[in-house]
This record gives sequence, structure tokens and C-alpha cells, in this order.
Amino acid sequence: MAADPEYQKVVDELHRRWPDAQVVPSLDREQRLVDLLGSPHHGYPVIHVGGTNGKSSTTRMAGELLRAAGLRVGRFTSPEDQLSDRIAVDGAPVSPERFVELYHEVAPYLAVVDAEFPQRLTAFEVLTAMAFAAFADAPVEAAVLEVGMGGAWDCTNVVRAEVAVLTPIGLDHQRYLGDTVEEIATEKAGIIKPGAIVVLARQPVEAARPILARCAEVGATVARQDAEFGVLQRAVAVGGQLLALQGLGERYDEVFLPAHGPYQAQNAALALAAVEALLGAGAQRRLDPELIRQGFAATRVPGRLERVRSAPTVLLDAAHNPAGMAATAAALTADFAFRRLVAVVSIAADKDVAGMLERLEPVVAEVVVTRNSSARAMPAGQLAGLARPVFGADRVHLVPELPDAIERAVTLAEADLDGPPSGFGVLITGSVVTVADARRLLTRPGE
Repeated sequence: MAADPEYQKVVDELHRRWPDAQVVPSLDREQRLVDLLGSPHHGYPVIHVGGTNGKSSTTRMAGELLRAAGLRVGRFTSPEDQLSDRIAVDGAPVSPERFVELYHEVAPYLAVVDAEFPQRLTAFEVLTAMAFAAFADAPVEAAVLEVGMGGAWDCTNVVRAEVAVLTPIGLDHQRYLGDTVEEIATEKAGIIKPGAIVVLARQPVEAARPILARCAEVGATVARQDAEFGVLQRAVAVGGQLLALQGLGERYDEVFLPAHGPYQAQNAALALAAVEALLGAGAQRRLDPELIRQGFAATRVPGRLERVRSAPTVLLDAAHNPAGMAATAAALTADFAFRRLVAVVSIAADKDVAGMLERLEPVVAEVVVTRNSSARAMPAGQLAGLARPVFGADRVHLVPELPDAIERAVTLAEADLDGPPSGFGVLITGSVVTVADARRLLTRPGE
């Protein structure tokens, strides 16, 4: 994809805007842009997925369930390995050529908006508008949108979503969202619109309080995990897990989900309830169980305990905050039986690095610290300095370049281990960028 000169030119133009990882908290620029485009975001019903962890997986699952129900679906996720992968129509990311076309569709309006505001449109704001245009052009019959950051002022929030999903909320992006879980939840609850149906994951009390207050304020209907829907049974299966799910009105048994970990089962329950809510299913009308099974079976969640190599097993996981790393550690314990697991870790400097390392430590034998390709990545030497008090100096290995770090981790995983190669493995984690870099090294294009 990077070899396509027109695609790369567009990517470079986007990167020259305010960095994708930075935020200017306002909906005004995005609202002006979509107004100029003719409001393409109002042409289809929307499931809007916010929260701290699990947003991308829940978005992907909901999209596949809607497709199994016979709808043409638009999906917007962030971030992904390639910018064009963020926009998907009918289950497939737009091609590089289509991505270029979408950019040129919106480009004439960018200068207009840029001239009207002190801050230029950010790269993410432009991408969001491109997704809206792609969905309107397709056209799609429903869209599932992942919030970029926060909620109330995230640029995806120009939509009027019929269904809002809030995955588990914890501390992350405190620089922009607030220093407490309650402040962060208040911001994320901003995606709840008047009269919407809210699909609410299990939340800490300090997060639930402002969310429920927002629902009462705008007259939204709440469906709560463990009350109106949830996971009834979960069993580890080859390549994933087998679930029994309670939907908003009916139970769905023998559901195979090709993703690992109890947290993915919870995401599946959220996605099911959201799709039921959008399609009007409930106590009086259930969805076809076989279509539900087909939708979940078709779901792919790259970079979430994704196996990219065997003998030794190499897993990629994009956990990037303490809550996400805790979920990954729990999934490794619940769904895998490694006798020796070595982690390769690179983390952004603005994250709670010590908190992430503390949650990773109990499930890995050793850790190889390195640096990914992002300018935000913590220098490997600094990361090693934070890792040594957590793991002990003898369990921490400093390898500055990611390819060398992966090779070192494989050697360490295999060292002095008797028995079949299935007993050892490598986990590459700490950041979406770390996973993206590793995928480019370890997989063929298109995988």
C-alpha cells in the first residue's frame, strides 16, 4: 500500500495536519465540514461505540452481526495498521485507490473550514468526514462508529446515534479527559443522545453514576450488562471460545467467537445487545440464532491476542493502558497454557507505563523492552529503567530495535524448555503502533 504514490501523498498530507494523536476539543470544525458536504452522516442509522477498552472489537463484532442480518454496513475504527483500514464498507477496508478518491471528494472543503477557525482540521477530523462520505456514497444501510477519544467533543459525535455503547471505562488519556474515572465517564457519556438506547457494560460505580445521570437528563433507555443482557457461559475452544449469550430478549447458544479472552466474550454481549437494539429485537422479537452465529464466526479482531506465528506461538496484543493490560493478562491465564511466555514491549511515553508493566509481570517469564516507530514511544532505555523494579533486573532485556527484540524474545522463550513447542510463546504488546510494526514484520500483505 505504501508503494502507491497517490495513496502515500494523501497520507503525507494528512500527517502534516495537527497530529492524529493530538486533540483540539471542539465539534465546531467537524460540524462545519459535514455541513459543507451535505450532512452525509445523517443518511443511515448509527451504533456509536465509546468507552476505554474494547471499542474496536465491539465495533467489528456489531458490524459483522448487522451484515449477517442482511444489511450493507459502514464501519469506522481507530487506529488501524494503515489509515485506509479505518474505513470499511460491507466488511472490507476501502482500497488505497478509493481512499484517495474520498480524500479528493472532501479536499475542496478543507481549505474553507481551515480558514474559518484558528485551528486547522485535524487528521482524524478529515478521516471521519471521509468515512461519512464513503458510507453515503456506498450507500450503507447502517454504520458502526468507534469514538476516537472521549465522547462529547470527539468529532464522531456529530452523528445522532440511535444506539450508544459504552464499554468498560477506566483511566486513560487523562491529559484530555480528566484525572478521575468519574470525569472521564462524564466526557464519554456525551455520546448519549436524546431518546437513544444505551448499551452499558459493567462499570465501576464512579463511572456508572454520571452515565446514568446523562441517560436520565436526555431520556435515554438503558440496557445494562448482567441485568438485561450478558454472557451466560464461556468455554475455551480451538481458535477462540464458545459462548452462550443472553440478548435483550432471547438466549443464543453455541456461538463460536474466533477471539480469545473473557473480555472478548463481554464485548460480544455488548455487540449483540447493540444490534438487537438497532434492529428492534427484544422480548417480543429475537434475531435468527443462526445468523447471530454466522456474524460472530465472521468477526476478525486483528491485534487483540492475534496469533501470527506457531512453534513458537507469537501473539500480538494492542493493550495500551493498565486496564487493557489487566484484561490481556487475565485472558492469557484463562485461555492459554504457556509454560514459558516472553513479552516484547514498547509503550507510549504519555501512558501509565509502570501500571501496565505491573499488570503484565505475573504472566510472563521475561520481558524484552524496545521502541516502536512512533515519535510518542518511550525510549527503550527509559522503559528498561521502569521495568527493572517491576520484573527484577535479570528478567529485563534491552534491545532497541523491534526486529532484533522479537528475535531475542523467541530465543529466550525457547531456552532450556523441555517438551513440545506449544509450551512456549512470545507476546508483543504495549501499543497499537507496536502491534502494527510487528504485523508488518511477521505477516504477509493482506493477512
